[in-house]
Amino acid sequence: MTAFVLVPGMFTDAHVWEATAARLVAAGAEAYPVTLGGPPGPADLEAHIAQVAEAIDAAGPEQEVVLVAHDYGAHPALGAADRRAGRVARIVFVDAGLPQNGVPALAAVPDEELRTRLAGRAGAGESDGVLAPPAGPEEWRRWGSTAGVAPEALDRLTALARPQPLATLFQPLRLTGAVASVPTTGVLCTGNGVDIGMIQRLVDFGDPALQALASPAVSFFELPTGHWPMLSSPAGLAEVLLRAAAGEGHRLTPAGSGQPPAHLRPFALEVPDVPRERHGNVDLYLPSGAEAPLPAVLFVHGGPVPAGADPSPREWPTLTGHARSAAGRGAVGVTFDHGLHDVTAYPRAAGDVAAAVELVRADPRVDGDRIALWFFSGGGLLSADWLARPPAWLRCVAFSYPVLAPLPNWGLPDGVFRPVTAVGGAGALPLVLLRAGLEAPELAAGVEEFRAAAKDAGARLEVIDVPHGHHGFESLDPVEEWIGPLHAALGSVVAHLTE
Repeated sequence: MTAFVLVPGMFTDAHVWEATAARLVAAGAEAYPVTLGGPPGPADLEAHIAQVAEAIDAAGPEQEVVLVAHDYGAHPALGAADRRAGRVARIVFVDAGLPQNGVPALAAVPDEELRTRLAGRAGAGESDGVLAPPAGPEEWRRWGSTAGVAPEALDRLTALARPQPLATLFQPLRLTGAVASVPTTGVLCTGNGVDIGMIQRLVDFGDPALQALASPAVSFFELPTGHWPMLSSPAGLAEVLLRAAAGEGHRLTPAGSGQPPAHLRPFALEVPDVPRERHGNVDLYLPSGAEAPLPAVLFVHGGPVPAGADPSPREWPTLTGHARSAAGRGAVGVTFDHGLHDVTAYPRAAGDVAAAVELVRADPRVDGDRIALWFFSGGGLLSADWLARPPAWLRCVAFSYPVLAPLPNWGLPDGVFRPVTAVGGAGALPLVLLRAGLEAPELAAGVEEFRAAAKDAGARLEVIDVPHGHHGFESLDPVEEWIGPLHAALGSVVAHLTE
């Protein structure tokens, strides 16, 4: 018989698992929901690890223990599994990161401003304090998407919430390495902004630290709900847990095996073979025989992209294909690398974009008063400052399947990197949006919000649809699905540069 040990996350206790546990028991398993101690009881990570280990020990020796951890619970769960590796058949991480040896749980706090404040308290030695729980629905959303959670369930979550001992966040996780032998499963909640395709792309980038995710011992499931599936989808979560215990789930493809990953597939359009010049992290694709000074289009890649990605984004076929296409239409095409290596790096990446723009505008072959910016995917958030305060020389801003509103678990500070808000300042600046008709719902919602905000502000927004296109359609979909819309978008952008 399988025994599920269910470990809660921040501010919660065993009560969040009630509905899921009942379904597991009805399916013939046993369930042991854990309440992690806090003031006035034990209040640090090691104490929480010991409590999870006790719950593992409570299962009979004949039972197969599956350890299930949500959110912060991944840290004490992984620590307990390291100490009881011979008793744990599998660890299931429910919408949780994979904790690392020597790293405190503070690193996984999604809200950047809160994380910075807490780091200050850690530096001041305030490890004996507590973090107050969210006081209502808006505060819960700062910790993850509440999609699918009924209002009455959110009210109960708030009423039963517990303060989080700060020591549980400040104390580094210490692992012996024994847990490396335990199979794992990740349950990704797509309403919180992560899906299997995203994880596969991160593996495909070639970062050595992520290659373990493509091990046969690691599996994945998706649930179309927010960060608290035990409240929003207990039946779906229970089914996934039972399947995970049986060894089922999606396995990732290791980097470098099989066909090229999506971001390295050849660009399907025929593009001119124009010369490329490299200037630091910036590549210029120059029109052949055109008379300077020329307009320029800077293509801003998406992300996050691991720092060790090889080749780097400026050499990806989709980006170089766009740049060569722009050069074929008489504009300097520009690709460059920026530092969006994780969701906390948007300020750094924004500085890199600004530096690239200045480098290109200073080139004597470029007309510094005729510049366009074209943002892809997660790079879309970097458009915010340019939309809010567009300089006179910026003639057009374009987007391909962009992220235009931060996802709930990204934890970006309020009021920054929000094109949905910034578009109100765009004025007469022409905007061109290539919209993927089969976009992920969470991203499509942000695009629709942006479109509505642009309309309300009277912005010059041209929407060009790719009805059957997915996110990253140039790499994923048949060329006939997107060739016409892309040609239309390129033509529109270049036309705005010559107005």
